Amino acid sequence: MESEKGGFGAAVVANFMRPSWAVLFLMFALITFVSLQLPAMTVFPLSVLSSSTNPGVSENHRSCSDYFRGVHGRKFVMSIKDFGGIGDGKTSNTEAFRSAVRYMQRFGDKGGSQLNIPQGKWLTGSFNLTSNFTLFLEEGAVILGSQDPKEWPIIEPLPSYGRGRERLGGRHISLIHGHGLHNVVITGQNGIVDGQGKMWWDLWWNRTLEHTRGHLLELINSDNVLVSNLTFQNSPFWTIHPVYCSNVVIKGMTILAPLNAPNTDGIDPDSSSNVCIEDNYIESGDDLVAIKSGWDQYGITMARPSTNIIVRRVSGTTPTCSGVGIGSEMSGGISNITIEDLHVWNSAAGVRIKSDNGRGGYVANVTISGLRMERVKIPIKFSRGSNDHPDDGWDPKAVPKFKGILISNVISVNSTKAPVLEGIKDASYEGLCFRNITLLGIATSGTWHCEYVSGFASEVFPVPCPELSSNGTSSWCSPS
Repeated sequence: MESEKGGFGAAVVANFMRPSWAVLFLMFALITFVSLQLPAMTVFPLSVLSSSTNPGVSENHRSCSDYFRGVHGRKFVMSIKDFGGIGDGKTSNTEAFRSAVRYMQRFGDKGGSQLNIPQGKWLTGSFNLTSNFTLFLEEGAVILGSQDPKEWPIIEPLPSYGRGRERLGGRHISLIHGHGLHNVVITGQNGIVDGQGKMWWDLWWNRTLEHTRGHLLELINSDNVLVSNLTFQNSPFWTIHPVYCSNVVIKGMTILAPLNAPNTDGIDPDSSSNVCIEDNYIESGDDLVAIKSGWDQYGITMARPSTNIIVRRVSGTTPTCSGVGIGSEMSGGISNITIEDLHVWNSAAGVRIKSDNGRGGYVANVTISGLRMERVKIPIKFSRGSNDHPDDGWDPKAVPKFKGILISNVISVNSTKAPVLEGIKDASYEGLCFRNITLLGIATSGTWHCEYVSGFASEVFPVPCPELSSNGTSSWCSPS
């Protein structure tokens, strides 16, 4: 990873053009420097989680304790070795993992169970989890994804997508999978889950992929889930995918993929509610975090929104995509999203809202604040025109609605372009607000590019496009 503090002082001298921002900018620089001194991973004890049954932000607004109802220690604890597992990195442990979970399922209503993965390299194909269950990777434990595609079976497409995201028909199951579960914890002592995704990326690059690639972790229709204190790397496709889930916390994770690995999103909450993603470090070949809710007519029909989602203290880099993306599959609706303290560098975009004709749905009540960027091409982007649809049944008249989007307290150093806000013709945009934004390094000829949008801007540099009136007529967008 390139040092984030290098060149910061020079950037201030060379590019700083608004002296009134000096103190604020130096504060951001100091925060950046201090954050680099912190360990990338910290053990995340379950004891910090509240047992509250009312999901929501905790009283201090700085943790997601109320999103996960804490679990007590599991009564039955066993090791993968108890089921014949061999951690030599060569022997297949697929049947050992599957047998272990089948056996431990019987303890779900008897105090729950925990499967420990000790130090070693444990090669396996896909396996399912069970309820009231903890998968615990000890220090030095590595779960390796099988290189045999047959050990990633084909399952039905998600109903909100109507087909596999990449190919028609079914899709490969995730390496670690669960459906209809509750009270699930996936954690450990900084153990590793490695999907060994290069085989799958080669199939994609060579155009020989027959079915949509599998995720590293996918949980469907599940509730009360904690994923913490592990490294997930080299996923074949999106890395962590909670879909139709509720009360999910993903915290203290390191997620890694080569920066050219295709579609290796970090964390993709999809048609899910009460999700907290915080204190994670991500390097990816796609969005670090992408919030989704179904694809065109299938997502519209299912109408399962993503709502009450917090993304906080996430940092990382992606050369082709964004720190946080909303969409483009957002046909079931996306609302009540809070994104704060996001740190992105050497990336294509900071935050990006993506949609298109045919998507329908809505994006409403989104608050983005505390965004820090270095060497990010387009700090803020609204985009359209992806022109990807599941089949010919999509409705070109189904346009999305956007309402109540606030982006504030943003600093970007060595930006390449001013924000690009490409709206969609005939789509409605209400309550767009841009406040307290400074983008440094853009050429003097660089200007905001806006189409089919309107809103308000206050204390924004460089000067925003005329479509964002700054005449103070919108009190809700004025500085408090």
